[in-house]
Amino acid sequence: MVGAGVLSLPSAMASLGWGPGVVILVLSWIITLYTLWQMVEMHEMVPGKRFDRYHELGQHAFGEKLGLWIVVPQQLICEVGVDIVYMVTGGKSLQKIHDLVCQHRKDCKNIKTTYFIMIFASVHFVLSHLPNFNAISGISLAAAIMSLSYSTIAWVASVDKRVHNHVDVAVEYGYKASTSAGNVFNFSMP
Repeated sequence: MVGAGVLSLPSAMASLGWGPGVVILVLSWIITLYTLWQMVEMHEMVPGKRFDRYHELGQHAFGEKLGLWIVVPQQLICEVGVDIVYMVTGGKSLQKIHDLVCQHRKDCKNIKTTYFIMIFASVHFVLSHLPNFNAISGISLAAAIMSLSYSTIAWVASVDKRVHNHVDVAVEYGYKASTSAGNVFNFSMP
């Protein structure tokens, strides 16, 4: 799955190093696979009844009223939190693009981050009113191409910097923290 969490993988690998980084990566994959398997199994665990939504599963597990009171607030907190993070991240990314484009131009003005967040949210508001995912297949294709482009730009830029600078830099692959706990948990706070 490609999402915002994927963007933190280079930082996690850089902080932990190759050994623990790969172990954590494989462990997160196993946990994701296990939770996916659990969700598939719970989808039709009662013969003749399908649980297509989380609140239906909560009602089955905890009862009609209590199930809603347990599941719905958690869903709302998660949805609102993810929306806020994506809007702020998208707005800051737009601002960074603006700053890079206007870096050497004198006719550009500084624009507040709030306005970029509003622009990003407005585009998403329009996209959210499309009838289904088939209506945005072009956008999905563009997103896939951009994901590949990011990766390509990253490795081409690093190779280009190495070739053009002709600098023989000794790369340090050791652990960055001084304690074992620091090595294990450094990836979460780069």
